[in-house]
Amino acid sequence: MKITEPTVGGPCWVELGTSDPAAAKQFYGELFGWRAETDPNPEAGGYTSMMLDTAPVAGLTALYAPGQPTAWTVSFATAAVDATVVVVTAAGGHVLMEPMEVLDLGRFAVVQDSSGAAFSLWQARTFKGVGLLNEPGSLGWVELATRDPAGAVAFYTRVFGWSVNEGETYTQWGLDGRDFGGMLDMGDRFPPEVPPYWMPYFAVADVDLTAERAAALGATVMLPPVQLSGGPRLAVIRDAQGAAFGVHLARD
Repeated sequence: MKITEPTVGGPCWVELGTSDPAAAKQFYGELFGWRAETDPNPEAGGYTSMMLDTAPVAGLTALYAPGQPTAWTVSFATAAVDATVVVVTAAGGHVLMEPMEVLDLGRFAVVQDSSGAAFSLWQARTFKGVGLLNEPGSLGWVELATRDPAGAVAFYTRVFGWSVNEGETYTQWGLDGRDFGGMLDMGDRFPPEVPPYWMPYFAVADVDLTAERAAALGATVMLPPVQLSGGPRLAVIRDAQGAAFGVHLARD
C-alpha cells in the first residue's frame, strides 16, 4: 500500500530554497514537466508553486538568509504545529523557526531532529500540500540520512508515531503499514562535514532517461541509475545550484 494524499504524520510538501530561482524553474520544468506559478500577492514574497498540470507538486523560493545552502526541505503534516513542536523539543530536537501563520494557507515551523536533520511541520488550512503523490513527476519517497539510526527511530516514533520496518541494510518509515520513506545510515560513507539531512525522491516513468536528461541540463548524477535488490530502480542527482534529490521508478 502507498500514501496517495497528504496524511497527518506523513510527508505533505517539498520546497526548494535556491540561489537561482529562474534557473531552477527552467531546470525542473524541463526535467519533470513542471509549470511555475508565482504568487502575485506581495505578502507571499514571490513564492512559487511548481505545478504538474493543475496539481501543486513542490515549492520554490529564493534563499531567505546569507549562508543558507541551496537545498530541498521536506515537510510533514501535523494536526497541530505548536503541540508537535513541544514534542520535538522533548524528544531532543530543536526549533529553527517558531510556528507562524502563512496567510490563510496554514501554519508551519522548521525544526531539527535529535541528530540535526532539518525538516518542516505543516498544519493545513486552505492548502493541504501536494496534489499528487507517487505519480510520475511527483513526490514518491523521502529519505533520512543520519549517523544515529537508533536515535532517529526513538525520535520519529515519539514525534509522529511512525511504524518502523527494519531490514538488514535499510529501514523504512510508515503510517499504518503504508511505507512512505526510509533511513540511510551515513556511517563512514559520507565526509564528516556532511550533516544529517532529509532528501526527497520524485517518481518517474524512466530513471535512466531522467538521469540522462538531468545531466544534459547541467546537473550532476551523483548516483547513476541502479536497481536495488528487492526495491526500485533509482538515481541521485544534484542540480546546478547544489540541491540534491533522488528519482525512482514510479510504483504501481
